[in-house]
Amino acid sequence: MGAQWKNAAKSTASAAKGAVVHKLTKEIQVAAKMGQPDPNYNPRLRAAIEAARKQSVTKDAIERAIKKGAGLDKDAANFESVTYEGFGPHQVPVIIECLTDNKNRTATDIKILFRAGQMGQPGSVGWMFDRVGIIEATHPDKSLDIESVAIEAGAQNVEPLEGAEFGARFFTEPSDLDTVTKAVLAFKWEVSKSELGYNPKNLVELSGEAEKEVIQFLQDIDDCSDVHRVYAAVK
Repeated sequence: MGAQWKNAAKSTASAAKGAVVHKLTKEIQVAAKMGQPDPNYNPRLRAAIEAARKQSVTKDAIERAIKKGAGLDKDAANFESVTYEGFGPHQVPVIIECLTDNKNRTATDIKILFRAGQMGQPGSVGWMFDRVGIIEATHPDKSLDIESVAIEAGAQNVEPLEGAEFGARFFTEPSDLDTVTKAVLAFKWEVSKSELGYNPKNLVELSGEAEKEVIQFLQDIDDCSDVHRVYAAVK
C-alpha cells in the first residue's frame, strides 16, 4: 500500500543512478530546511542521510545538501511543495508529492504523465487516504515481534518491510511521528525513513497486464525529477 508498489518495479532499470542521488540529496535539503541541520535533533534528516549512505552518496554531497537546505550555502535550497491527485489506469487512486523550484514546469510535466490516467482536483482522491507518519526501519535481530515493538514505541500500526533485510514499516498519528521515531531508534532499529505520508484506506487489486500497466504508469511518474513521493491505492 502507499508507496510499496515500487517493489514490483525493482527489476526495471528506468531509474538512473543520477536521478536517485538527485532525489536523495533533495530530501536531505528539505529535511535540513524544515528542521535543525543536526541529524541528532532532526529524525527526518537522520533518516534521509542514512538512505543516501545506503545508495553510496558521498559524504561531501551529503554535507553540501545539508548546508543548502539550512541556508548556510550561497546556493540555498528554494523548493516548494506541490501535491497532485488523480486516477491512474484502471481507476487506481494516486497522490503525488513534488518538490520543485519551478511550479509551472512541474505542473506541465505531471499533466503530460497523467495522459495514461485522469488528473483530478485537490481533494479528489485525498479522502481515500489517511494522513500518517511513516517510519521504515531494519534490525539485525530477526526474531523480534514487530507488533510488540510497535506497541512499545507507540505506533498505530505496523507491517513487514519488503526486501532482503528484516524490517518493519511503522504507521503513526502525524503528531506522534517524532516521538515514535525516537522510540524506534532507542530500541536499536536503523531508521531509513521518517516522514509524513499517505496510507490508502482501500486497495485496488489487479493482475496480469492491468497490473503491469499501472506499475509502469507509477514508475514513469516517479522518474520525474520533481516528484518526491508517489502513493497509490493498489495491492
